Amino acid sequence: MRLSVLDQSPISKGETAEQALHNTIELARWTEKLGYYRYWVAEHHSTNGLAGSSPEILIGQIAAATNSIRVGSGGVLLPQYSPLKVAENFRVLEAFYPGRIDLGLGRSPGGGRKTRLALTDGLEKPLSSFSRQVKELQQFLHGIVPKGSDYYGVTARPATQRQPETWILGLSERGARHAAVNGTGFTLGHFISPDNGTAALNTYRERFKPSPALDEPYVNVCIFVVCAETEEKAERLALSQDLWLLQVEKGLETRVPSIEEVESCDFSEREKEKIQQNRRRAVIGTPRQVKERLLELAELYQTEEFLIITNIYNWEDKKESYRLIAEQFHS
Repeated sequence: MRLSVLDQSPISKGETAEQALHNTIELARWTEKLGYYRYWVAEHHSTNGLAGSSPEILIGQIAAATNSIRVGSGGVLLPQYSPLKVAENFRVLEAFYPGRIDLGLGRSPGGGRKTRLALTDGLEKPLSSFSRQVKELQQFLHGIVPKGSDYYGVTARPATQRQPETWILGLSERGARHAAVNGTGFTLGHFISPDNGTAALNTYRERFKPSPALDEPYVNVCIFVVCAETEEKAERLALSQDLWLLQVEKGLETRVPSIEEVESCDFSEREKEKIQQNRRRAVIGTPRQVKERLLELAELYQTEEFLIITNIYNWEDKKESYRLIAEQFHS
């Protein structure tokens, strides 16, 4: 089993964005020592609780601070950008850190309408262009822009001996089809919604077409995990993630609350039900419980890799969670 990390660079209440970004670097170093395989950073905009707005810059910082762990995006929000510019950004990263760079792509708009228009400089860019953009990005990365293309003769620079691994992040059969037809890896976002996971992965595997980047289907799964020495402690640590998810979904607050704040909350019945629904997106428990559940999901999804995301309040508890998981699998 490969264990990897997805990091949104969350900001806990009372913490600064600068601290959160430095924590990302520290967590990358920590998880590399623990044997994690890859470390991906997310892209979010116009939010007060997630500091990771520029994955390309973070990737360079993380790769410079580590030695061997693969580093990538989970993911670059391609609909807002030029495929050529994204290809060039990641070729530069590949030139500095050959064989260590992953290019994960997302179809998300990245925020509300105003935010998206600000990202595109006021240009209305349809999300329906995503698959075409992925195709063009692949062509630029691998130097195979066809003669019939409007961009024939345009070359992504710098030239590199190899290209980054390319992935598409998705939740449903639609996302799976984008990955399959373009011959990229597919990352299932179980941490966002587990409802269509098996159907999406079946579609991806059935429809996969080999590409210059990939000969056969390649799958990993991203999931929330909170691990502690006892089940009671894991459940208590997860409280901050529970309230955080509620607040994010309501569009109220994206900073991670303290456990004490959660314990002082008077949740409505509807909120309690929603918390239980959200727990389906996560694995919470002791190292043994976490391992057993991840192995069950590995069998269900037919994957050998999980990207673990842990958005809890306390920094040391977060590091400990990653340590306990790694030691359980690697012992």
